[in-house]
Amino acid sequence: MIRLVEVNDAEALLDIYNYYVLYTTATFDIEALSIETFKNKLNRINKDYPFIVFEEDNEILGYAYGSRFRPKPAYNYVAESTVYVKHNAHGKGIGSKLYVELIRLLKKTDLHTVLGVLTIPNDASIRLHEKLGFEQVANLKEVGMKFGKWQNVGIWQLKLH
Repeated sequence: MIRLVEVNDAEALLDIYNYYVLYTTATFDIEALSIETFKNKLNRINKDYPFIVFEEDNEILGYAYGSRFRPKPAYNYVAESTVYVKHNAHGKGIGSKLYVELIRLLKKTDLHTVLGVLTIPNDASIRLHEKLGFEQVANLKEVGMKFGKWQNVGIWQLKLH
C-alpha cells in the first residue's frame, strides 16, 4: 500500500537511501547519512511537498517525494522528483506505483513542472520516466565525481498542468 510518510519511517527510509549512497551513483551523496540528518531532510521536504512510502507486510519497500529544484524564487513552481526502491525489491512495479501517485499528488498543487534528475546511464530509470510522459531536456556531461569517476546527469521534464 502507498501512504504518506511518518517520522517513524525514517530509519527504514535511511536504510534504503544509504544503500544507494554507498553502492551506486544514483545519488551524489558520497557518505552515508546519519539518522539525524535524514530526519531533518524528511521533515523539511514533508513540510512543503508530497512524501509517500510503499509498504507491504509492514515493510517499507520504497519511497518517493517532491522537493525544491533550486532556491531562487523564479523556480517556485518547479519540483524535483525522487523515487527510491529497496535494492532487493526491484522488478515488482513499486517504483512505477510510487511515481504515479507522486505525480497525482503534485498535480494537486500549484506546481507547473516536475523534473527527474538522473545519473546516466540508467536505463531502468529512463524507461520509467519516459513511460510516465517525461521528456529528456538536458544532458549534463561530467558534472559529478563519485567512485573516482566523472558522472553524467540527464534531466527529464513533465509539465503537470
